Amino acid sequence: MKIIDWYIIKKYLGTFVFTCAIFTVVCVVFDVSEKLDDFLKRSAPFSKILFEYYAGFIPFYLNFLSPLINFIAVIFFTAKMADQTEIVPILSGGVSFKRFLWPYFIASCLIFVVTLVANLYVIPHTNKLMIGFENIYIKPVSDNSKTETHMQIDKNTYVYIKSFDNVQKVGYTFIMEKFNGDQLVEKLMSDRIVWDSLKRKWSIENYSIRTVNGLKEKMISGMKKDTTLDMRPVDFQVYDNIYSAMSMKELNSRIEKEKIRGTGVMQLLELEKYKRFISPLSAFVLTLMGVSLSSRKVRGGIGLPLGIGIFLSFTYILFIQFSTMFSLKGGLPPIIAVFIPNILFGALGVYLMIKAPK
Repeated sequence: MKIIDWYIIKKYLGTFVFTCAIFTVVCVVFDVSEKLDDFLKRSAPFSKILFEYYAGFIPFYLNFLSPLINFIAVIFFTAKMADQTEIVPILSGGVSFKRFLWPYFIASCLIFVVTLVANLYVIPHTNKLMIGFENIYIKPVSDNSKTETHMQIDKNTYVYIKSFDNVQKVGYTFIMEKFNGDQLVEKLMSDRIVWDSLKRKWSIENYSIRTVNGLKEKMISGMKKDTTLDMRPVDFQVYDNIYSAMSMKELNSRIEKEKIRGTGVMQLLELEKYKRFISPLSAFVLTLMGVSLSSRKVRGGIGLPLGIGIFLSFTYILFIQFSTMFSLKGGLPPIIAVFIPNILFGALGVYLMIKAPK
């Protein structure tokens, strides 16, 4: 590590932190102006606004906008170095362009690690706080009943619930069928199924059980019966962005269950999982593009590189949204959808590096 390496790393990280602070202030100011009526209308406590909503809002949007922030930071201070004729002496002194990139990628590694740790451990917790606040004080769901739910809870058992109320933890018109191969051996029908949070069991009310054994059938009826099923009220939640509030353990568990149940949310679950691991790679991709684009001294100062950088960073975010929609609506495998923006812009970064002044 040379003096110039430390100089570039400090410039990089200092500009990145400063840009994060500016974006935080701007986002919070605009959000307060938009949500103030909701806060006042529903009498949201100031402590909850500060320590629940904005404690989740700020990390979420900093994480979402981190490619834009990173790109702007790299282009801003690199273009400024080029405008002040700091880069030309470095390259003229025999330093190769690849060696010049080393301090940038050391700083990128630090941003990558911080972003990855935040994605895996911090953001899910803060998202849970923010989503919980939003569902009460900003956009409460008047009808949070999930309807017409079919799922498989083990190899031979299938269930159907016509509607589920997540406030009361009650399901209506519950049917459970058990099969032996392709033959139905038992069918349970019930008017209501209620989650008992103390016993952590389901109470089935006003039920009838039909048992089939070859040509023999048996019918049993009852008013109430407690049973243990591999499903929880959280499986019927209908709030937006609920998967982004799950920890990695909860997300992996939900994915394993979804492989059996097949309720139609596997794409969302896998997209959320892969994004947490792959999105931090944007720190390397956009750093390479930013340095290659802004290391040339041009007339007009840093305005042109900064404008191009903002355009490309918004294009990168737009590609992320497009690939996500292709996965959800077009059947594109989630892991490919998450990798596409980094692959395309990584190739563009390599091209710009080749064309950059040496």
